[in-house]
Amino acid sequence: MATRGGAVHVAVTRRHYKDKVYETTLLRRSYREGGKVKTETLGNLSHLPPETIALIRASLAGESFVEAGADWEIERSLPHGHVAAVWAMAKKLDLAELLGPACAERDLALALVVARAVKPASKLATTRWWSDTTLAADLGVAGASTDEVYAAMDWLVGRQETIESALAKRHLSQGSLVLYDLSSSWMEGTHCPLAARGYSRDHKGGKAQIEYGLMTDTEGRPISVEVFAGNTGDPSAFISAAAKVRDRFGLEEVVMVGDRGMITSARIDALRPLEGMSWITSLRAPAVKALAEAGALQLSLFDQANLAEITHPDFPGERLVACRNPALAAERTHKRSELLDATEADLAKVAAAVTRERRPLRGQDKIALRVGRIVNAHRMAKHFELTITDTTFGFARKATEIAAEAALDGIYVVRTCVPARRLDAGGVVEAYKGLKVVEADFRSLKAIDLDLRPVHHYLEDRVRAHVLICMLAAYVLWHLRHAWAPICFTDEQPPARTDPVAPAEPSPAARTKAARKRSTDDHHTSHSLATLLEHLATLTRNTVVFAGGVRIDKLAVPTPLQRRAFELIGAPIPTVLNTM
Repeated sequence: MATRGGAVHVAVTRRHYKDKVYETTLLRRSYREGGKVKTETLGNLSHLPPETIALIRASLAGESFVEAGADWEIERSLPHGHVAAVWAMAKKLDLAELLGPACAERDLALALVVARAVKPASKLATTRWWSDTTLAADLGVAGASTDEVYAAMDWLVGRQETIESALAKRHLSQGSLVLYDLSSSWMEGTHCPLAARGYSRDHKGGKAQIEYGLMTDTEGRPISVEVFAGNTGDPSAFISAAAKVRDRFGLEEVVMVGDRGMITSARIDALRPLEGMSWITSLRAPAVKALAEAGALQLSLFDQANLAEITHPDFPGERLVACRNPALAAERTHKRSELLDATEADLAKVAAAVTRERRPLRGQDKIALRVGRIVNAHRMAKHFELTITDTTFGFARKATEIAAEAALDGIYVVRTCVPARRLDAGGVVEAYKGLKVVEADFRSLKAIDLDLRPVHHYLEDRVRAHVLICMLAAYVLWHLRHAWAPICFTDEQPPARTDPVAPAEPSPAARTKAARKRSTDDHHTSHSLATLLEHLATLTRNTVVFAGGVRIDKLAVPTPLQRRAFELIGAPIPTVLNTM
């Protein structure tokens, strides 16, 4: 007796006839009868299109189908490409392993670094933003409270020494050049112990600030960052950095490169006893002037080249490399001329106010106060002879002093203790001018990419954690910027410098890219890092809901530029981020 029902399936039979194979597609039902399996043909499907047969086969396997364009909707669409790209680079750099062992705090710290690179904002705004992208769900931080974020920051700052030591091991070695510079950012609020008034590089003299020293390798990769009170002097910060290199990083032979305000004569004296610790910096303007007055620095030195190595008894055991940059000389001459003219015009107005018939300006103090505002605003007091009484005011340019200063326009002197057998004069100048990469990192940290300023935290460790997060984001962006050079305005292969003193010149390819606004291969529009991330954000991950409650996640089709961006990173477009 036959069993009711049975399994319906699609079967293909093949028959050979005269070296030909004939296929027949049949709809069949399998059933049992008397303990034996039998097959019944329900129909011949051979005349149907292959895609229809495939649909029948899939339907019999349990899949559901709806009419195209009906009974489905996109439940949500989340920006994905920008966070996926930053995460892909972070994963390539082993950022998760760098931060520490897997835990909830590490996941939050990772999310904060990625979010800072993509969309800098306050911590509260960040927790709201990342839920509107795929970052929160994929890294498991959806619903994280600000207290949990602060706990993650406290955990991260406790790992700072280990993280920085690992970065130093990656990018520094015995004898490496280490670049170091100091910057500042203003604070909001009045309760942070680190907040103090000092020299503001942000021109926010009315606000308290913090200072932080950034250490990089010669290519500009951030290695370490240290936060100081806002009234810390550059030399004190430098001594802390030198101690970190020796004690924490274990580098006994290293060359510290810093500007003239950082590595002062007093700091050099402190470094001399440390075996293996070398330095490269430059002389301050008064020291350069003293060399010129002593006859050790003359324009004839630059008749054949833009640099010349000199010695002087005031700098025993040191090498002095004098440089003259004609472009810088012309710029300074032009700027001085403009400031002198502007100062003279403003001083003439004061003189007219003193001599006018109606309500003339009177009183030595009042006249001096107005004059002081002018010369201080233009910083030209040293170039004018001022005569002030209660009823008169006169001024004249100091021609001799102006001419003496103009003679030194474009001249600077690099000083170092590195022996010539290790680094020639041109190499010394190039090493010093390498500080430009630290300045570029500061621009990225403070304004262009990461918006480190202003700082809103008031606990010391939270401030340090905030700056560390920005540094780690800068580390990731440094690698992204270099990987994406072909599709950004970055010069991919800057020409080798034949003159270390002359301004750097872009390559012909970079000039062409800047003029045409097209990538090197001419297939894509060139972008800045910011606009490229914005374009990647249009690669969305969409939740599609079908009739019956079936949900699937589907990426939008990547544009050619988006595909190229991930190819340059060396990673496929990830559908889901994870910390594994």
